Amino acid sequence: MARTAVVAGTATAVSNRVSRRQADRWSQQDAQAYGGQPAYAEPPPPAAPEADPIEQLKELGQLHAQGILTDEEFAAQKAKLLG
Repeated sequence: MARTAVVAGTATAVSNRVSRRQADRWSQQDAQAYGGQPAYAEPPPPAAPEADPIEQLKELGQLHAQGILTDEEFAAQKAKLLG
């Protein structure tokens, strides 16, 4: 029975060592293939939702009515929004 335990322990140790070597080798190959970069990339940040041009025009109209924007500034911003 002791002999079986020794054989099983040795087999487990050898198997673990082989697995570690393979994992190290694969990680080195991945590093070389991807230039040291991880195999995954960070997802891009979500795009900011586009503002509704009608809402922007309303806001500009309010600013113009309040006297915050001059006629020229209002016309320039309006032209920019309408493209």
